[in-house]
Amino acid sequence: MLFDRPAGPNPIDQGKVVGVAHDRIDGPQKVSGQAPYAYEYHAEVADAAYGYIVTSGIAKGKIASIDTQDAEAAPGVLLVVTHLNAPEQGPDKGDFAPQLVSDAISYYHQPVALIVAETFEQARDAAHLVRLAYAEEPGRFDLSQEQAKAFRPTSTQAQGAPDSGAGDFDAGYAAAPVTLDVTYTTPDQSHMMMEPHATIARWDDDRLTVWTSNQMVNWAVRDLAGTLRLAKDKVRVISAFVGGGFGAKLWIQADAVLAAIGARMLDRPVKLAIARPQIMNTTTHRPATIQRLRFGADADGRLLAIAHESINGNQPDGAVETATAQTKQLYAGKDRMTSLRFVDLDLPVGNAMRAPGEAVGLLALECAIDELAEKLGIDPVELRIRNDVQYDPEKGPDTPFSSRKLVECLRMGAEKFGWSDRQAKPGQMRDGKWLVGYGVAAAFRSNLTMDSNARVTLRADGTVLVETDMTDIGTGSYTIIAQTAAEMLGVQIGQVEVRLADSDFPTSSGSGGSWGGNSATAGVYAACETLRQQLAQKAGFNVSEVVFTDGTVRSGGRSVPLAQIAGDGVMVEGGIKFGSLTDDYAQASFGAHFCEVGVDSDTGEVRIRRMLTVAAAGRILNPKTARSQCLGGMTMGIGAALMEECVVDTRHGYFVNHDLAEYHVPVHADIPDLEVIFLEDTDDKSSPMKAKGVGELGICGVGAAVANAVYNATGARIRDYPLTMDKILPHLT
Repeated sequence: MLFDRPAGPNPIDQGKVVGVAHDRIDGPQKVSGQAPYAYEYHAEVADAAYGYIVTSGIAKGKIASIDTQDAEAAPGVLLVVTHLNAPEQGPDKGDFAPQLVSDAISYYHQPVALIVAETFEQARDAAHLVRLAYAEEPGRFDLSQEQAKAFRPTSTQAQGAPDSGAGDFDAGYAAAPVTLDVTYTTPDQSHMMMEPHATIARWDDDRLTVWTSNQMVNWAVRDLAGTLRLAKDKVRVISAFVGGGFGAKLWIQADAVLAAIGARMLDRPVKLAIARPQIMNTTTHRPATIQRLRFGADADGRLLAIAHESINGNQPDGAVETATAQTKQLYAGKDRMTSLRFVDLDLPVGNAMRAPGEAVGLLALECAIDELAEKLGIDPVELRIRNDVQYDPEKGPDTPFSSRKLVECLRMGAEKFGWSDRQAKPGQMRDGKWLVGYGVAAAFRSNLTMDSNARVTLRADGTVLVETDMTDIGTGSYTIIAQTAAEMLGVQIGQVEVRLADSDFPTSSGSGGSWGGNSATAGVYAACETLRQQLAQKAGFNVSEVVFTDGTVRSGGRSVPLAQIAGDGVMVEGGIKFGSLTDDYAQASFGAHFCEVGVDSDTGEVRIRRMLTVAAAGRILNPKTARSQCLGGMTMGIGAALMEECVVDTRHGYFVNHDLAEYHVPVHADIPDLEVIFLEDTDDKSSPMKAKGVGELGICGVGAAVANAVYNATGARIRDYPLTMDKILPHLT
């Protein structure tokens, strides 16, 4: 199905199943421990050996020598692989992930050897027996020290043009009655999902099967095949349950490649999990940024000129953190400029983390907007409303938003939160020793879509089976896909079985970029539409006049049970292909975050007292799972504001706090009851589901709302995240 015109009325609009809160259909499996994660396919791979990765102790240089004799002789050891005996692999390009291919070291904790043994403990112990000597080279580890060397990245690195604009920013800024020029910094951050990167690999003759923790099954097939020099039909990837990803599992990592290499060399299945203390340096993270924002406004607060410049570092040819993305579209202003600049660093690889670009860009933009509001003497909510724009401000009125309810989110949020009680002057509200402050920030996340396919079978008993390689990374994919099929075919959700994340199934959108829920259900919608047509024809009905309801197909006065039409079963494959609507309309999800904090006047400790998010994200397919996504995003946003930071040792080029003991994330005691409100907002230009992405919207802007609340409580405007006690305390008197 080609989606190239706005969706008209369709069966999803009935709202009998879709749009209704449902428990996760996979919930019972998960809470009972029956849902197998990547490392847990014991029955399928009963005789697996265990792998353990040896990682480098330097960040830049070469391996001068490597001695594996003691490791090879250790109890239970079956195989030791280094660059000296590893097989040839595909080139280091794109998202291929060759391992152990040379003596060169590009980042700290780079894999330098694989140990495979009969037990995990034997493999781990033998890893400590590998003797390595290095020829260390000077590295570039400090973004602030290297920023003078920043250069314009390629469009591939920047995922589009690194620079954008409209009008003449310099002239508009120079002529503006009121100006603001501020710089914010954000640190490196780690995904820290509950489930580590893990893989079991097995070869059956020349075909590889991997059970792995991955968000994009089709990409994993492509990249494993390219790395291992296989035809794609020789690789099968299964990732039925993923214990969190947040972008770290969009691409294959060392575990998948090394498990496959070890299994082939040993002629025995190998299971390999990257140890938690290795993950932060060995896999990916969110890169640090330095962001400069300049606003020019009139006395009434209307933006005349807006510029956002961001610098981040990464491995050479690595990805850019697109921190200016939201600034291109969030607020009005005739004269505009954004730019992304890049610095080559020798730190571990940076890549996508939940809401890449917007999550860190809004940390700066939405605090700068508050700074402008104070300078103008205008309420921060009102300033945002005055600068609303219903079209893409860079492209002009010919590119309207498909739907945009930012103003409605701000107004409803202000009313529900009690924003009118806020004191504009900082430090005016107290609760005993606690300084109390209110903060607000807008939420924005681009609405992305990806082509997606599914196979739908009506079984002889009238039940429905849906198969697609879509993943569920804790977001509720199983449930919203079941809801979609149930709505389209007129059955109960309990009559739908969903099988996901096997590359033998039709290729889906996968989970990432907030495109998964909307795109994957649209693919199921399209397949179900094809099945509806076939079933109507089999029943002798006019396709345009049938109604699927209560397990029957009805038209006029006649009703036929689905089981009767099914015969021995009817199977179809279909999918959605997105056309030009993403070019014709600006598409994004919007929201507003309101936060109340308390700051201890003696210590500078910040406590979140309450928080409200109001979101407009198209049709909400399942309010229960969507709310859960927002709660998770809000929690991550609080972490980004107050505690999350990969601390860089700028002497040796590694993240010092590389475990959950020292990389601080919010815990239950840090998070009060959070409230989420969804506005009615069906978007017929987004997909046949009329939904939009919500999984990442919840984090976008949250940290800025916290930081703005801290300022309102204390008068401490901290422009260097996270807002830790040592940064706040000097501002307290």
